[in-house]
Amino acid sequence: MQMAIALLATGLDSPELEAWAADELTPADTDGLADFMAGLHVISVVLLHELHEATGEPPAAISQRLAIMAERRPGTPPSG
Repeated sequence: MQMAIALLATGLDSPELEAWAADELTPADTDGLADFMAGLHVISVVLLHELHEATGEPPAAISQRLAIMAERRPGTPPSG
């Protein structure tokens, strides 16, 4: 869980740090990767719940808006 939080936090600092962290913090073994992915999932569920509590917006609507924002992230080519 700590590794997942560290990876997410680096994305707030810079894209370069996020890329470095993704390479360095992502476990290479399958058990470690499974734990890492489970940690990311738990964190995303908690954050989605917190956003719902703060805004009153349904979780599905929040997820959809976040997906659209992620797709339009500066520096990424448009999909399609």
